[in-house]
Amino acid sequence: MKGFKPSAPFLLLLPAMIVLAAVVVVPLLLSLYSSFTPFRLTRPETFYVFIGIRNYLSILSNTDFWWAFGRTVLLLTIALNLEMLLGLGLAMLVEKATRGQRILRTLMMFPMMFSPILVGFQFKFMFNDNIGLVNNALQSLGIKRDAIPWLIEGHLAFIAISIAEIWSSTAIFAILILAGLLAMPKEPIEAARVDGCTPWQTFRYVTWPFVMPFAYIAMTIRSLDVARAYDIVKIMTDGGPAGRTELLWTLVARTAYSDGRMGMANAMAYFSILLSIAFTVYFFNKLAAARTQIGAEW
Repeated sequence: MKGFKPSAPFLLLLPAMIVLAAVVVVPLLLSLYSSFTPFRLTRPETFYVFIGIRNYLSILSNTDFWWAFGRTVLLLTIALNLEMLLGLGLAMLVEKATRGQRILRTLMMFPMMFSPILVGFQFKFMFNDNIGLVNNALQSLGIKRDAIPWLIEGHLAFIAISIAEIWSSTAIFAILILAGLLAMPKEPIEAARVDGCTPWQTFRYVTWPFVMPFAYIAMTIRSLDVARAYDIVKIMTDGGPAGRTELLWTLVARTAYSDGRMGMANAMAYFSILLSIAFTVYFFNKLAAARTQIGAEW
C-alpha cells in the first residue's frame, strides 16, 4: 500500500460505500447464508448449522408456498392487465383534452401520493361488512339487501385486494402511456386518416405499437411491485381468511416472525426473488421486441 494514492472521487465516495456495505451488502450476505441453515429466532445456535440446500428442496414440496405463489401470479395477471387497460383509457382521455390538461395530469397522479399502508386502511374501511361504504351504497341503491362479507369470504377478499392494488397503481400506466402519446409524431396518424383507416385501425396499427414500449416499462415496474405485495394485504386481510389471500411475501413474513423459522423464510425470499427476476426478464424481452418493431416500422 506504500505507493497507493486514492483519488479524490474515491475518497469522497468511500463513506457512502461503507454505509451501503453496512446496511445493504452485509445483511444480504447474512440472509443468504442463513437460507442454508435451519436458523430459528428462538434458537440462535442454529445459525451456525449448515444444511446445504435442504430449505430450498423443502420449498419445492411446500404446498403453502405454491398456493401463495399461484395467488401472487393471479394477482399479478389481474392487476397488470386491468391497470394497463384503465391507464390506457385515462391517458387517451387526458391526451384528447384541449383545456385543463395539466390539472387532469395532477389529479391522475393523486392515488400515487398515498402510502400502501394508508391505502390498505382506506379500503379495509370501505369494504367493511357493517359500516363500509361499498355495502352501504349497494344497500341504499337496492342492489343488495344483506351485507356482503367482502373481507371474510376468500374469493371476495381477493377481489377487494385486487381493487385496492388497481386503484393505487393505475396512475403509473396512465402517466407512462400518456408520455408516449405526447411524444408520438402526428404525421403517421394523419397519413392513416388520409388512407381511410378507421379510428380502431389507426389505434391498432399506428398508436398502440408506438406506446407499447411505454406500457412494457410500466409492466416491468408494476410486476416487481405486485410480486412483493405485502402492505395492502397485511392491513386488509393479514393473509386470511384461512390463508385464502396469502401471497408470497406475507407467507415469508409469517414464516419468519410468527413461526420463527428465519432460515426457511430467507430461502423462500430468495426463491421468490428468482421468480421476480424471471418476470422482469420476460417483460424486458417484450420491451426490446417492441422497440425493434418501432425502429423497423418508423
